[in-house]
Amino acid sequence: MSAPRRPDCAVELDGEAVPAVAGEPVAVSLFAAGVRVLSHSAKYHRPRSFFCLSGHCGACLMRVDGEPNVRACRAPAREGLKVERQNAFPSGKLDLLAATDWLFPRGMDHHTMFTHPRPVNALMQKVVHQLGGLGRLPDRSDPPLGEVHGERVSVDVAIVGGGPAGLSAALACAGEGRRIALFDEGDRAGGSLLCHPAHGPDAGRALADRAAEAGVAIHEGASAFAWYPEDEGGLLAVDDRGTLTRVFARRFVYATGGFDVNALFADNDRPGIFAARAVGALLVRHRVLAGQRPLVLGDSPYAAALADALGAAGCEVTRVDGVSERAVAARGHAWVSALEIEGPAGLRRVKCDAVAVATTPAPASDLPRQHGVRVALSEAAGGFACVVDERGATSVPGVFACGDVCGYRGVDGARAHGEAVGRAVAASLDEER
Repeated sequence: MSAPRRPDCAVELDGEAVPAVAGEPVAVSLFAAGVRVLSHSAKYHRPRSFFCLSGHCGACLMRVDGEPNVRACRAPAREGLKVERQNAFPSGKLDLLAATDWLFPRGMDHHTMFTHPRPVNALMQKVVHQLGGLGRLPDRSDPPLGEVHGERVSVDVAIVGGGPAGLSAALACAGEGRRIALFDEGDRAGGSLLCHPAHGPDAGRALADRAAEAGVAIHEGASAFAWYPEDEGGLLAVDDRGTLTRVFARRFVYATGGFDVNALFADNDRPGIFAARAVGALLVRHRVLAGQRPLVLGDSPYAAALADALGAAGCEVTRVDGVSERAVAARGHAWVSALEIEGPAGLRRVKCDAVAVATTPAPASDLPRQHGVRVALSEAAGGFACVVDERGATSVPGVFACGDVCGYRGVDGARAHGEAVGRAVAASLDEER
């Protein structure tokens, strides 16, 4: 690892001050300070930490400055920020409702708790609401996003996703007076470059800087969430740091990447089981170790690079390829303590204090599908991938896709595909002149 972290502020967790780094995700600051349980699951109230660290899994939902169900991996730390664990009674430290998990080992339907007489039923409704809820209503009433007067953005090319594919596409089609806007939901453009041990966060920033210098308008912290076909041929709706932005473009490029997916084994929801890229982001970007004895599960090149980097950082690393041996079950409750592995020699238990799961990411094809793009299910691609031709053109005229949303390619493959698609987009614009 590079220079050590230097906390420069404090957030308030359930009334107690916790050191943090300003601007860093709250989930990271809490984890670095030794806080392991961030929330509790609905219904069974199992302890939860983060899994993907990229805003997609929902495992780190917390109450932040009075707003419930905020992803702590997306909330930036700052002095005095108030953070609370939720979905617990009487408190996040002592959740008596966690007994539900023990009382119903085979599962339960909490709706069957409704009963007679009426006073008892009223009491049971409160219990059921507490079991199935995710926090109380916000302390304040902000105007809905749709009531916020946003701006209209009209460009030649709108790119969704600021990872290696999206940034490379932006660079390739920039120039000659073209207006290009790139929208990335992360607090910093770079995508998977920011968590790759072989590249490091500087590579992501360098690529973003090159795109900006080429005239690309990069919107960080901007989440494209819907496509509306009604107005002027269609518009892309973007939540740009709390402001609704309506994006119109001659060409749309989806470089939305892929979602991290957990491996299938018993109790894989235990805190301490992370997506491998989350462990990489902790190490590479935030200079935090996920554990001293991590286990890396997977046979991908990323899994190998991550294991090497963790070893170089002083960790005692165990590799399990997931092919010749497979994970059967996790052990531990509030934190993983071991993984049971089944292989040719039988069953063995490997002690660990963190598990990095390196599976094939699932293409983040939700928004392209909403736009009408045809997708196809492929096990090799990791899920429903966008169907594109050799130019990256989709089934919708004027809409392109590149990178892992078309099937997992990894960092280098995504950059190459993004560059090729960017050139095709530029050529298609030139043909209209």
